[in-house]
Amino acid sequence: MTSRQSQSQSTGSDRQNPAGSELPLLDRARAWAESDPDPATAEELRSLIRAAEGSDPAAKATAESKIASMFNGRLEFGTAGLRGAIAPGPNRMNVAVVRHTAAGLARFLTAEAKRSGFSSAPHVVIGFDARHRSADFARESAGVLTAAGLAVSVLPSALPTPVLAFALRELGADAGIMVTASHNPPADNGYKVYLGGRVVTGPGQGAQIVPPYDGQIASAILEDLAPADEIPTAESGWTVLDADVRERYIAAALEALGPAEHELSIVTTAMHGVGGATLVDLLRRAGYTRVTPVAEQQEPDPDFPTVSFPNPEEPGAIDLALKTAEREGADLVIANDPDADRCAVAALDPELGAWRMLRGDELGAVFGAWALERIADGAADGGADGAGGGDGQNVVANSVVSSRLLGAMAEAAGVEHRQTLTGFKWIAREAGLRFGFEEAIGYLVTPGLVRDKDGITAGLAIAHIAASLKAEGRTLFDVLDELYLKHGVHQTDQLSLRLGSISLVTPLMGRLRTAPPESLGGSDVVEVVDLSEGWEALPPTDGLLYLTRDRSRVIVRPSGTEPKLKAYIETIVEADTTSELAAAKETAQERIARIREDLSDALGL
Repeated sequence: MTSRQSQSQSTGSDRQNPAGSELPLLDRARAWAESDPDPATAEELRSLIRAAEGSDPAAKATAESKIASMFNGRLEFGTAGLRGAIAPGPNRMNVAVVRHTAAGLARFLTAEAKRSGFSSAPHVVIGFDARHRSADFARESAGVLTAAGLAVSVLPSALPTPVLAFALRELGADAGIMVTASHNPPADNGYKVYLGGRVVTGPGQGAQIVPPYDGQIASAILEDLAPADEIPTAESGWTVLDADVRERYIAAALEALGPAEHELSIVTTAMHGVGGATLVDLLRRAGYTRVTPVAEQQEPDPDFPTVSFPNPEEPGAIDLALKTAEREGADLVIANDPDADRCAVAALDPELGAWRMLRGDELGAVFGAWALERIADGAADGGADGAGGGDGQNVVANSVVSSRLLGAMAEAAGVEHRQTLTGFKWIAREAGLRFGFEEAIGYLVTPGLVRDKDGITAGLAIAHIAASLKAEGRTLFDVLDELYLKHGVHQTDQLSLRLGSISLVTPLMGRLRTAPPESLGGSDVVEVVDLSEGWEALPPTDGLLYLTRDRSRVIVRPSGTEPKLKAYIETIVEADTTSELAAAKETAQERIARIREDLSDALGL
C-alpha cells in the first residue's frame, strides 16, 4: 500500500481543500493542479492557468471561463452516481474526483459493516466500459477501496453494464461500481453505484442506489476532501475476475430465456460500445445462425466516429444498421447503447413499407404481452429467487412517464401492475417483478439475473418473439395492432426543452404550477397533480401531471442532471375494428401534435 504525499510548499488550507471556495479562482486551480495525481489533467489545468495569466485578452477570457466552469461547485453525487466531462477540477470527471468518491464509498460501506456487524470486510465488484479513462478510473477505485481495507473484485476487461450487475448478485457483493457514461457524448464519463449483499437485502438487492443511500454516500464523500494525492491507494491486492464471468452471464441468460425455436435474420449494432461480442455470442449460442453485426460499429471506440450522438434513439444513429439490414434482407435490427443496458429494435413496418424503430413504449408493450403470456404459462424468469423476489408474486412494472398500455394489459390478464418513479433503480426493486420497462428503451426481462435494465437479454428475448411471430406469418406491428384493438391506440411522444442554464428550470416549473394549461389538444384539463406532493403510491418527485377529459396525459419534469425540461405525452384513441385502426392512429398523431403546441404556449416558448 502506498500513500502518495505531495512535496508542495503551499499553505495548509490549500492542501486541506484544493477546491476550497475561500481561495481566489486561480489559486484554487493551482492548488488542485499541485495535488492532482494525474499528470495529464494537472498539465491541462496548468496550461489554462498560464493562458489566464497571459497577455492575450481573448485567450485569457476563454481560459478563465473554462477554469471557472471546472471549479463552479463539485460534480454532484446522486442516485445516478456521477456523470460529467473528463477534465480537471472538482466539477469534472478525473482521477482526483474518482479517488474522493471511492474514499467516500469506502467510508459509507465501512460504517454499514460496523453498524450491521459484518463478519468480513465489505466486498465491492467493479466494472468498466471502453470510454476514455474508464479502465483508469476502475483501477483507481480498486486501489482506494483496497487501501481502505475492503475486498475488491474487478471485471477482467471492458464489459457491458449488465455483466457487472450480474456479477454483483452472483458474487453476493455488498456494492458494485460501473465506470460508464452510458450513451453520453464521447467527452464524458461516469460512475454508477449499486448496493446489494449485506447492505441491501430483499427485491432491491443489487439495484442502483436510491435515497437515502445516495445522500449518505454523498455525505461520506464530503466528510474528508483531503488532497487527492494524499488519499491512501494500494498498488495491488484486489482480485481480477476470470474471463468466464461473461460466460456465466451468457449461460444464465440462455437458461432463463431458452434456445431459438425458429430461424431469423438479425442485424446488430453495438454503437461502438462494449456489448457487441456479448450480444452476438448470446444470439448465436441460442441458435440464431444468421446474425450480422454492423462492422463499422462492432468494436469499442470511445470516440464513436460513425454517430453524432451514441444513443440508438437519436436520429441517424442506426442508419448503418438499417442499410445493413436492407442489404442482408434481415428481419430484425437490435441496437444497444454503448454500455449495453438499453435495447432498441427496428423492423420493416408493413403499413409504411419501410423500416422504422419501435418507440420505447411500443417495444415495452410487445415485451409486456410476451411477459404476461410467460406468467400465464408458468415460465420462470431465470434466477434462484424465482419470481424476482421469492414471494410468489407476479408483477409487471413501468415508470410513471411510460405508457399506460402495460397497466391496461396487466389488468385484463389479472396480473398486478405497478408504477414507479422514473429510473430503473426504482423499477428493479419492485417485489415479485417479472418484467419492467421505461420508455427510454430500458427493459428488464430476466429480473432473477440482474436488477437493472439489460439490453443483452432484451436482445435475445425480442429475437425469440420476432422469430415466433415470423413462423406464424405475423410481425411485431401485428402484436401492437392487436393490443390497440383491445385496449385503444396508445400514442406517445415527448417534448424536450433544453435551457441555457439549470437555474431556469425552477422558474419554468413554477410558471406551470401557478398557471397550468386549461386544455391540451382541444380537450379540457380535468386533473392537475403536483407530483412533488406525492401521488397514489409514488413518493414525492419534482413533476406535474395533467389529465384531460379525452384521457390524454402529460407529465412534465426536469431532467435532473441537465438544464432541460421533458414533457411525456400520451393520448388514447379507441378503435373497435381493424378497419378503424388507421383512422384512430391518425387521430392520435394529430392530437399529439396539438398537445405539443399547447405545451409550448404554456411554457411561453
